[in-house]
Amino acid sequence: MSVPIRLFLFLSLLLAPVAWGRGLSLEEALRLARQQHASVRQAQAEEEAARKRLEQARAFRLPALRFDEVFIRTDSPAEAFALKLNQERFSFSSFMTSDPNKPKTLNTAISRLELQWPVYTGGELSARIGQAERVAESKTLSRSWAERQAALAAAEAYVRLAQAQELVSLLQRARDTVAAHVALAKAYVDQGMLVEAEYLRAQVELSRLDDLLAQARGQEVVAQANLAFRLGLPQEERFELHPLGIPRPLAAGLEGYLATATNRQDLRAAQFLVQAAELEAKVKKAAFLPRAALVARADWVDDQLFGTHGDSTTIMAVIGANLFAGGADRAAVAAARAEARAGQEQLALFRQGVFLEVRQAYAEAQVALARVETARKALAAAAEVERVTAERFRQGVVKMIDLLDADTARREAETRELVARAEAHLALLRLAVKAGQEPESAL
Repeated sequence: MSVPIRLFLFLSLLLAPVAWGRGLSLEEALRLARQQHASVRQAQAEEEAARKRLEQARAFRLPALRFDEVFIRTDSPAEAFALKLNQERFSFSSFMTSDPNKPKTLNTAISRLELQWPVYTGGELSARIGQAERVAESKTLSRSWAERQAALAAAEAYVRLAQAQELVSLLQRARDTVAAHVALAKAYVDQGMLVEAEYLRAQVELSRLDDLLAQARGQEVVAQANLAFRLGLPQEERFELHPLGIPRPLAAGLEGYLATATNRQDLRAAQFLVQAAELEAKVKKAAFLPRAALVARADWVDDQLFGTHGDSTTIMAVIGANLFAGGADRAAVAAARAEARAGQEQLALFRQGVFLEVRQAYAEAQVALARVETARKALAAAAEVERVTAERFRQGVVKMIDLLDADTARREAETRELVARAEAHLALLRLAVKAGQEPESAL
């Protein structure tokens, strides 16, 4: 091989990670998912909207000041008389010499500044603010839960990609091993030391591995796009991940995971929504109580817009009560209480469902970890069988087909161990999140 070709191959290997993908740790993947995924941004927008609605509800406690400019053109006798007075242009002599039943058309512009202040609303306003506060807290928890779900989805995609890349590497090694066997079998056939059928059998195994390798590379491409999607990145992005390590044992017993599950964000968010529903009965009961408000008004009246020829001020105290509504208010209170009870029942069912999810996830994690131990023992045995069979083949004791069978058993054991390892990582991640913990706690 010439020097330029060797240099080209060396640089290709050196730059391969840069060309094919960037390095990415699981911790970084979780951080990116929390920051960039569309579901998180949606939850953030919903949280912001709930906070602004809380500000809106609290603002109703404060006086409301508004300005209106009204233009009136009328020949109504009563209105024309009153508006003439408000303009402060009324003349008694003109009134006596004209026909008050047929006044001339009068133009009037009223500039009004009005201040309204709700003094007492029967508890409706405070209940609405309480509802808005609880909905805002619920949305904050929902946003946190969305971040955790996005992180879990990214972690699952990360594990799947790491598994796919490791499978490609595993199959590539197996393919290289079988290719070496094929070359050796060819040499033995040429020397008359091996029948051609065994050489053909080795070629069949090599073709099968080529198919498996092509399939694994296709799965890796899909896993790459899936991880980029979960991170909120363009799906053309490529990553080079480290092989999956040995999964850690369970951090606590079942009771420990059940204890932390009571603080799960989605469960607490549902609790706040039920509390908001319970306040609806207080809102409806306000219809039975009187309401009081203060109104202060200043008017500037003229025959042209924004004129100030005439002016007046008014202060009013208003108290009102709903004396009879045909039973509609009582029915509304009863309906709100019934809906609150329904929410409590739904919340209790949700809580029990969370505990069931934790129990199921804990059992799956136990099984997955046990499978890892079993698969590792089987892999050690298969590797030893392969080593012994290869040695005996070189000694001429066993046939090529026996060596190929040992290679196949080793590859299948490696695949089972890889799958078991990946599934154990996934089970631990899901258990942590279902138990109300951060995905990082499973690392």
